[in-house]
Amino acid sequence: MIHDSVLELIGQTPMLRARRLDAGRCELYLKLECMNPGGSIKDRIGLTMIERAERAGRIKPGDTLVEGTAGNTGIGLALVAQQKGYRLVLVVPDKMSREKIFNLKAMGAEVILTRSDVAKGHPEYYQDLAKTIAEETPGAYFVNQFGNPDNPAAHEATTGPEILEQMEGRVDAIVFGCGSSGTMTGLSRFFAAASPQTDLILADPVGSILAQYINEGTLSQKSASWMVEGIGEDFLPSISDFSRVRKAYAISDKESFLTARLLLEKEGVLGGSSTGTLLAAALRYCREQTESKRVVVFVCDTGNKYLSKQFNDYWMLDNGFLERPQHGDLRDLILRPYAQRDTVVIGPHEPLTVAYQRMKLYDVSQLPVLDGERIVGILDESDLLMHVHAESERFRDPVSTAMVSKLEFVDMRTPVSSLMPVFDRGHVAIVMDGPRFLGLITRIDLLNYLRRRVN
Repeated sequence: MIHDSVLELIGQTPMLRARRLDAGRCELYLKLECMNPGGSIKDRIGLTMIERAERAGRIKPGDTLVEGTAGNTGIGLALVAQQKGYRLVLVVPDKMSREKIFNLKAMGAEVILTRSDVAKGHPEYYQDLAKTIAEETPGAYFVNQFGNPDNPAAHEATTGPEILEQMEGRVDAIVFGCGSSGTMTGLSRFFAAASPQTDLILADPVGSILAQYINEGTLSQKSASWMVEGIGEDFLPSISDFSRVRKAYAISDKESFLTARLLLEKEGVLGGSSTGTLLAAALRYCREQTESKRVVVFVCDTGNKYLSKQFNDYWMLDNGFLERPQHGDLRDLILRPYAQRDTVVIGPHEPLTVAYQRMKLYDVSQLPVLDGERIVGILDESDLLMHVHAESERFRDPVSTAMVSKLEFVDMRTPVSSLMPVFDRGHVAIVMDGPRFLGLITRIDLLNYLRRRVN
């Protein structure tokens, strides 16, 4: 079939039976919302909220739309706004992945970053700030996914019926997350009428108040922070209906990220961070069952938006989500060990333009200079700049002409406290085991190490 608009591709996403994940006695099915054109389940509400506002006469092409979003609703709205001719202003918390921000800007949305460490009611909380901007912008329309009844209506009209049809009317449980609560509320309304025996199971990040509310019937007065994007809340959205949710599982960031990686490893499905939360909860639910059940879980969005986060080993190591063998010495602080070929290096006879390209490609600010296996210098971005700033042709010069040869060697058995004098002298620490180069320790490596000890 040939389509005339990318908007016609929203919905009717595939259902995939999981074959290699351990789901106990259950059959586990993956609803691939990552296959929507904007890459997430939020394309559905982006389309419905805008089209219903149009039909009600609240907006017309050329108007300004404003919304606060943790990411995917923004992308869904940006996709529809781009196709229909709206200006879109999005307020997003600063924990959002940079891939999402690049995606939004590439589609023409105006992105305003705000703090992710404040709660609802604070003027810089992303939803409150979006509401303020909408009120102060003449003629602007505040989409308000958290209070917009067209949000759950999208799932009641499309997502629920699709699942039941694909599962041939037999689905024992559905596992979902809750951000704005549109998915949960829409599914609750649909399945209450169409399949009331279907269990609705909530997956919630540790730190959110929702799991406690479902399982204990109480509301925590204070939420904690979490790194998974798009789900979890510190309040109950006005459109939320939790009445049919049977059980909730609180899933840590670490388990979420590792489970998303497991999904790719086992089933070849590249899902985002919230997908990891949902899948971890679904696997727990499945393994608790004593009889076979047919369970559906959402792959909420594509993992392409998280390549710099959960699929980046260095980011995972920095945040303590991947484990390396611990030695009890300075080797524990080296992010990119040379013995594992993780250290990005340069040779003294290579041109400076190659060094520059490696710094950019691997997002590092200094390179150890190795002649064979022997470290002979360090080249950092300031050394490079000083060498080429007056004459850009000097990028062709060899690395040896710009590198620093006065080096700060530190034995791996030296205490961590010995690093501070090295940093005070403006150097990085070159960790050695006798004559053998092990890797570099920078200020940020020490900060990451100290933070992991607190956690």
